Amino acid sequence: MSAPATQRSTAQISVNSAVHEFDGPPHTNALDFLRGAGLTAAKEGCAEGECGACAIMVARPDADGTTRWTSINSCLLPAAALDGQEVITAEGLADEESVHPVQEEMAVRGGSQCGYCTPGFICSMAAEYYRPERAEDAIAADHHCGPNGFDIHSLSGNLCRCTGYRPIRDAAYALGQPETGDTIAQRRQNPAPTSASTDIHRADTATGEPGRYRRPAALAEALDILAAEPEVLVVAGATDWGVEVNIKGARAKSMLAIDRLPELRGIRRTEDHIELGAAHTLSELERELAGSIPLLGKLIPQFASRLIRNAATIGGNLGTGSPIGDTPPALLALDAQLVLTSVQGSRVVDLADYFTGYRQTVRAAGELITAIRIPLPLAPMTSFQKIAKRRFDDISSVAIGYAVSVEDGIVAKARIGLGGVAATPLRARATEALLEGSAWSLETVHGAAETLAAEGTPMDDHRASAKYRTAMLRSSLERFYAEQEAGR
Repeated sequence: MSAPATQRSTAQISVNSAVHEFDGPPHTNALDFLRGAGLTAAKEGCAEGECGACAIMVARPDADGTTRWTSINSCLLPAAALDGQEVITAEGLADEESVHPVQEEMAVRGGSQCGYCTPGFICSMAAEYYRPERAEDAIAADHHCGPNGFDIHSLSGNLCRCTGYRPIRDAAYALGQPETGDTIAQRRQNPAPTSASTDIHRADTATGEPGRYRRPAALAEALDILAAEPEVLVVAGATDWGVEVNIKGARAKSMLAIDRLPELRGIRRTEDHIELGAAHTLSELERELAGSIPLLGKLIPQFASRLIRNAATIGGNLGTGSPIGDTPPALLALDAQLVLTSVQGSRVVDLADYFTGYRQTVRAAGELITAIRIPLPLAPMTSFQKIAKRRFDDISSVAIGYAVSVEDGIVAKARIGLGGVAATPLRARATEALLEGSAWSLETVHGAAETLAAEGTPMDDHRASAKYRTAMLRSSLERFYAEQEAGR
């Protein structure tokens, strides 16, 4: 048994360089905590992580051991998750002598009207302002970036309903590089604070019974807790659980935070596979993989918004068991495997065998998803298609992942992952079998498209009709073929 963490009843959070204490209840989100402390710039707009009015900046560890200022939705994150962390809100950006450059540009270019969304925009914009690669992107003239290297997609999770986006974009593209002496920029050179290992007991005001939030120091300790308390709620980025708390009034008597466990972090490469730590966020994977798994490189930019990706973990997206999660279709196409770990040890499960029913999986009580393995070599032809009402920051009606290998004009291997067309994510096995061994031709694709249209059991809901989902499956394979032929 691992040694338990030191018990402490009060969390200590550095906000704008001043230490604030938080003592519960554990379901309190960071936004309510900040506003209760008198820092009222961040607002609650949607309470679901879709509008960005609540955005704040948090000092998070970068892959090279330094600090990266990261914008997140404070309405979703439990305040207790910030124990030992450093936070900057819109109030903390300016110094005593002048406003911050981001605030200055937003003001002079008319980027604020009613002002409700402005503090959130400013925090997202400031996090991008301090992104260390921005100067390189300005030189590379990336099509996503302005002339100053500002990635406009960093604001994808922030909504404005009255000003319009042009002056906000103008403000973003007018920003220079941080000046010498900028203390927030200088802070990046030092390591980010490690999350405090504490056992925080708090009163649950919803039931009058004690609530408990724990952040174990090591995986062994987390597994001991899971073995003793199989009903404990496991949270990482809390982008799913935070919505349940805010919208449905959900409460948990016992919460176990695993997002900073070192054993669940990082990317490891072997001759046979690439292993992704389950607690790595989507933004970290996008940055650190740098396109080395092209299918994930196509998926991640379409996953929610940057604010969500900065907190959401790949293990958490799989752990929910949702049939409309964005990562399963792509990972199914990649023949991914999950490493499930408990006090009894670890086992490896094919993702194709992981989902057993609506939000049900083979993961047993006491088990954690600790890693995702992507077998090597990777298929040379891949695509991720997300059909949704909005191009970004939306839930898919249908999602399809493709990974195909063609040798001498014949399909040697085909993997197709589907989401949104059944009670679980699934492989399109009948279509895969039809493709394999057949000529990679338009005739083959037309025939296989009819088979693909019959895969799954799509239903009618508020996002799309069953008929529409079937039509999207049929056309998606033809679209994939057209994309690959156009790229030859």
